Amino acid sequence: MLTAERHSIIIQLLNEKHSIKIQDIIKATAASESTIRRDLTDLEAQGKLVRIHGGAILPERKLQEFSLKEKSTKNLQEKTKIAQLAACLVDEGDCLFIDAGTTTLQLIPYLKDKDIVVVTNGLSHVEALIKHGIPTYITGGHIKAKTGALIGAQTVQSISNYRFDKCFLGVNGFHIELGYTTPDPEEAMVKKTAHRHALQTFVLADHSKKNKVSFAKIISLQEAALLTDKLSLEEIEQFEKQTTLKVADK
Repeated sequence: MLTAERHSIIIQLLNEKHSIKIQDIIKATAASESTIRRDLTDLEAQGKLVRIHGGAILPERKLQEFSLKEKSTKNLQEKTKIAQLAACLVDEGDCLFIDAGTTTLQLIPYLKDKDIVVVTNGLSHVEALIKHGIPTYITGGHIKAKTGALIGAQTVQSISNYRFDKCFLGVNGFHIELGYTTPDPEEAMVKKTAHRHALQTFVLADHSKKNKVSFAKIISLQEAALLTDKLSLEEIEQFEKQTTLKVADK
């Protein structure tokens, strides 16, 4: 079978199933495993798929971004578990950066009895922080209407004036090779700046963000601890080779 024919079969299988395993492709093409792995590498380089451990998935639209309202109810239970796990990492006297985002928003109620100070670029976070009596500083910057995040040069400059014990970031995707990503380069720069000014960085991302890749890279996987949920034992082993991993339902 010609290479083009195998590629066509792989893409057809992906369009039908959205994710496929290498063994599925071998069965459909009668090709060797090494040949299929080369095919997947070639197709990933063309942007037609994203390789994952043992197979491949269709790439998402890299610029696609849902609104705060659309994201707020998605995987809420999982986000809450991750937030509870994150709260256990906060010590008395910590200075924190809490990034804009729906998972980081769930963290706030679990911080109400701690002696801490918070800096945030999330407009939706401010009311919750005030409600729970947490001393808060908000960055300046341009308001991104879709997500309620403050972004831009003023935001970056504002964050640069602080030093954080811990930084809690939200992302649109995490990938073992391509790291943490988000659709908006300006938002990526805000997150990266907060990370650079923190002693420790934690990324809060539920399992739906796994193997997703957006347009703008924030940082590499190894640069932050990953707090997530619902990983298989094989995936846990894979990610633990690359970074500090904490799984909410482990």
